[in-house]
Amino acid sequence: RQRRAPGRDSAFLPSSSAAAPGQPRPVPGRAASRWSAPPGLLSLLLLLRLPLRGRRAKTFASFWIGLWSILCFLSTSTTVATFLIDMERFRYPERPIIFLSACYLFVSLGYIVRLVAGHASVACNPEYRHVHYETTGPALCTMVFLLLYFFGMASSIWWVILSLTWFLAAGLKWGNEAIAGYSQYFHLAAWLIPSVKSIAVLALSSVDGDPVAGVCYVGNQNLDNLRGFVLAPLVVYLFTGTLFLLAGFVSLFRIRSVIKQGGTKTDKLEKLMIRIGIFTVLYTVPATLVVACYVYEQHYRESWERAQNCSCPGDPSKPKPDYAVFMLKYFMCLVVGITSGVWIWSGKTLDSWRQFTGKWCRGRKPSMYGEASSALTARAGGAAAASYHKQVPLSQV
Repeated sequence: RQRRAPGRDSAFLPSSSAAAPGQPRPVPGRAASRWSAPPGLLSLLLLLRLPLRGRRAKTFASFWIGLWSILCFLSTSTTVATFLIDMERFRYPERPIIFLSACYLFVSLGYIVRLVAGHASVACNPEYRHVHYETTGPALCTMVFLLLYFFGMASSIWWVILSLTWFLAAGLKWGNEAIAGYSQYFHLAAWLIPSVKSIAVLALSSVDGDPVAGVCYVGNQNLDNLRGFVLAPLVVYLFTGTLFLLAGFVSLFRIRSVIKQGGTKTDKLEKLMIRIGIFTVLYTVPATLVVACYVYEQHYRESWERAQNCSCPGDPSKPKPDYAVFMLKYFMCLVVGITSGVWIWSGKTLDSWRQFTGKWCRGRKPSMYGEASSALTARAGGAAAASYHKQVPLSQV
């Protein structure tokens, strides 16, 4: 019978699996010879799970992620539903907000799947008793990865498109129809780029488990993957979108000054600038904090691994990851979806829902004139009835 190595969790690393510093550690299991962990992987796994050993901490992590994912799902689903019942109301340059909300709807679904299935079912390999490392499966892990990574990156690109359309409208004086004419290119960029990156991650078998959140993502165990597939794209998207946004704001301020000099009221323009400014803050602040959390993680991870491998067990002076930073990262990854509903918080939204529910209720009530109306419609012919309904071209979506 094997004895536990002092200061180590035998559920992950028995004493017989110890290896020389800098050498891969074999993973316990029936086929341990087929899989070996790189230096620091299991140490980092143990290190990150230390704060979760207490029952209260585990409960809090599940509650924290579950709370914000459910709130994000409710907010984004309301935003998308409002768009579906009144599509004509949301035109360019504001329409990318709807697609951004839809992306966060699927991101929240990824965390909800983890909440329902459980930490071990998604992020851990039950055969070897470790988190998934450089894999493309199983199916549940891959599904959660696609929900989080594909739609997370797509939401960042829609933010860039939103900033671009605002710049085209405010800076270059483009009209709604002119911007909508390029909508197919917006969709091509927003869905193709994340698709290529997701396929690359799967082709390179770079999906791995997050030992804290219990989800599958990329870069949790490999710093190169974290920098190449996560950190660098987020920085580029945030920087590009901010540039377009600042240029649009400069143009709006110029327009406002010209209008004021002409003696015309600028109330509507000022309200639009306030709404854009609020939404900008509600996106850029969380996005910046997410990038900061990833920078913190990639900067200190190697020192955490060295300290865990080389220091004496229980040494209070060795560097450890700050558990609060990881909780902040998960919160900021979801809060944008919650705040995306700010754009629809207006009386027009209430009117849209009131009209929709009124039509739905009237449609379900039996009418004494129903048969007469059907007969008149049949006489009028199908051409007139068909022309009554507006057809929205695909290029305007």
